Amino acid sequence: MSNGANGLRERRVLATSRALRVEARRLTAERGMSGFTIEQLCSEVGVSRRTFFNYFASKENAVIGIPVRADASDLEEDFASSASPRDELVDEFAELMIARWERMDFNRDDIDELGQAFRREPQLFAHFLEVAAQGERHDIALVERREGFVPGDPRAATLVQLLGALIRPAMTEYFEQNSEDFRTLFLRRLAVARELLTR
Repeated sequence: MSNGANGLRERRVLATSRALRVEARRLTAERGMSGFTIEQLCSEVGVSRRTFFNYFASKENAVIGIPVRADASDLEEDFASSASPRDELVDEFAELMIARWERMDFNRDDIDELGQAFRREPQLFAHFLEVAAQGERHDIALVERREGFVPGDPRAATLVQLLGALIRPAMTEYFEQNSEDFRTLFLRRLAVARELLTR
């Protein structure tokens, strides 16, 4: 298959994923989660139920925007198998977080749409927090694997939680001003944290 055909297919995949997310959020904001079925969502977008499950595992995941195919395993494997010295761990984990962000199809409209859905269905936010907690546990295990730490070594959890605390305000700043790229905003916060912690 040519690169052009691959590019066209990728654009179609992204367009279908976005259409499902946008419509799921709209229906949730209007009717609540119990006010529509997956079949009705699919009918609005013009796809089959089978196609829906190729993109999202549940209605909740469609609203939040957690695709089945959000695969960063190649990035994670590169990070986990790195032979870099330990003093590069923070920078390399930061780069992993940035690379994941750059693969996401997420923009300012997503924030507004999610906000409307969360206001209508507050329990969706609990689902979002559980997904985030699962991601944190996954990352802690990834750092433990890379560094050869025994499970439960506090260094792995501290790294993941510290950078997680920095990424959230960087995301907020990105969506509020959007004049600088996410990498710049996140790495600036990391530099400030380093300065404070090494004084």
